[in-house]
Amino acid sequence: MTSYIIRRVLYFIPTLLAISLVTFFIIQLPPGDFITSFEARALANGDQADLERAAQLRERYGLDQPWYVQYWRWFTGVLTGDFGYSFQWKQPVSALLGQRMLLTFLLALATTVFVWAVAIPMGIFAAMRKNTLGDYAVSFVGFVGLATPDFLLALVLMWISFFYFDMSVGGLFSPEFENAPWSLARVWDLLGHLWIPVVVIGTNGTAGLIRILRANLLDELHKPYVEAARSRGLTEWRLTAKYPVRVALNPFVSGIGDTLPGLISGATITSIVLSLPTAGPLLLQALLSQDMYLAGSYIFLLSILSVLGVLISDILLAWLDPRIRYQ
Repeated sequence: MTSYIIRRVLYFIPTLLAISLVTFFIIQLPPGDFITSFEARALANGDQADLERAAQLRERYGLDQPWYVQYWRWFTGVLTGDFGYSFQWKQPVSALLGQRMLLTFLLALATTVFVWAVAIPMGIFAAMRKNTLGDYAVSFVGFVGLATPDFLLALVLMWISFFYFDMSVGGLFSPEFENAPWSLARVWDLLGHLWIPVVVIGTNGTAGLIRILRANLLDELHKPYVEAARSRGLTEWRLTAKYPVRVALNPFVSGIGDTLPGLISGATITSIVLSLPTAGPLLLQALLSQDMYLAGSYIFLLSILSVLGVLISDILLAWLDPRIRYQ
């Protein structure tokens, strides 16, 4: 196992280089860049000062150089912690992303805990009560959750909270706490606004994992090793939790590869509907305005987190399931 982990960590170096190349190629695909659009607006308005500023920015960040020169400047900057400059927001990318990462992380972490806390017991219950009224009720909830788009559920909950409770749920803070320093009152206000995004974003994932866990557990409950454990006198709930549930949880663990980038990206459409100050809408604006350094750094970060997530899930799978070993 140790040698496997060391090999995978060493693979990070060429993988990192390949990811950076692909990322930079993707953000270079659209014709022009932010400075080109900036110059076009300056020409339309006849603003000579903006034209001179555009020329200075193009020279300063090497946008008049070949693509490989631009790539090398960007990649070497990333390695030293300099992610470039956001032309649209007029501030360093690292500072811009840092403002949203904490809230994005808190939201996605709370959503992950919610999904696991609801999906695991409901999936186990549905499998152990197969073809009963409880199983049908859980299955109905799962199908509704899978069929309902997140943004539609967000709009419905916003309408209910406003119409029946006279409470606005847009954003993660009340107006008086939007730019206030962190305090106990601000944390409490955040928790009061956090539950709706958590429920909205987590509903689809919860419904899907309930169905997966139920199906996997039904496959395991009647295998010989379970019957042997049952013959030794273990109670049904203890037997289920100790043996077949560990095997049935494999999809939860293997999904960690998607969880880490999800901690940063969040649900972009839902974040826009609920006016959440997370990183997802920021990426969308960066792509629309061709803010290359912001978009590239964001995509690069998501890719690195995906690679790390896959490594973590592989190690946890080997620990969780004795049948999986890496030699």
